[in-house]
Amino acid sequence: MAPLNKVCILGSGNWGSTAARIIGGNVRKLPNFDDTVKIWVYEELVGGKKLTEIINTQHENVKYLPGHKLPDNVVAVPDAIEAAKDATHIVVVIPHQFIQHLLDTIHGHLLPSARAISLIKGMAISSQGMTTMTQIIHRTLAIPVASLSGANIANEIAEEKYCETTIGCSEPDEAIVWRSLFNTPYFQVNCVGDVIGVEFCGALKNVVAVGAGFIDGLGLGNNTKAAIIRIGFLEMRRLAMHISGARIQDSTFMESCGMADVITTCYGGRNRRLAEEFVKTGKPMSQLEQELLNGQKLQGYLTAGEVYSYIDSSGITDHFPLFTNIYEICYEGKLPSTIFDGLNVDFSRDTLTPSPTT
Repeated sequence: MAPLNKVCILGSGNWGSTAARIIGGNVRKLPNFDDTVKIWVYEELVGGKKLTEIINTQHENVKYLPGHKLPDNVVAVPDAIEAAKDATHIVVVIPHQFIQHLLDTIHGHLLPSARAISLIKGMAISSQGMTTMTQIIHRTLAIPVASLSGANIANEIAEEKYCETTIGCSEPDEAIVWRSLFNTPYFQVNCVGDVIGVEFCGALKNVVAVGAGFIDGLGLGNNTKAAIIRIGFLEMRRLAMHISGARIQDSTFMESCGMADVITTCYGGRNRRLAEEFVKTGKPMSQLEQELLNGQKLQGYLTAGEVYSYIDSSGITDHFPLFTNIYEICYEGKLPSTIFDGLNVDFSRDTLTPSPTT
């Protein structure tokens, strides 16, 4: 009899804990998976108790997902190597600025048959180009890597409100396995082969959400916000065309990871919320992150800086006026009202890779 597959989740924040609720329930229905799901928890004290002990006794992440019980087969582990060493399926869900240190920690301690899926909504973008989280994970660990992203506000999923997500996986058989771990009646999974496109959408929508938050902070209404969302979406597509060539398919932008995620993040995500407070209070983003996010990290602010580094070094800032304006408001002290400067841009000739016919 073949040994059972085992799942490990690396990351126990709001989204990681929500993923643990889903996977912990699903593995019990999958005969080829072990019932136990290990989740690596960065150890910290909450009310004088270790967070791992609270999760393992109360079956709740009281800091990052309060009010929602985790299945009792989800076991919190404070050591990343211990959590991952016997896992066949590794779910990576930590802020993207911490990914390399985690990967270096577990490198050399994994099963040869291990594979991973990234739930991280971020990329490493520099003047040299783009590196996705799946590329970083594959480069460091030398294992197959898929990606998952969508219109997925974690608290709403934890409340089992219906939504969709997108898995990008280049191997159809492996995509089926990942889908079986995540799909539920309230969390519907669609699989595509465009791994990089799924990640690209998940990272760039956070920048658009910062712009939407500026509009909310200025009190300018739904028409204006819709215009910023539309322009931001088109700049995402334009940047995909410029930065990746033929690797990203146009149809990916119509999946949950694309347009749907842009919409939900621009109306309900933390990037939008902090950008609104940035306008209303005048406080720095770093201070608002500490005051309002309970230990979570703000991705859109960081990604805006990375995107600008690339478009500036490439001499194409005039092709991305919204992304440029968002950067200058966040980092150079320009007034939020300058977000509209230069937005009369023609996107009519932009084209991406046609989707493969079936």
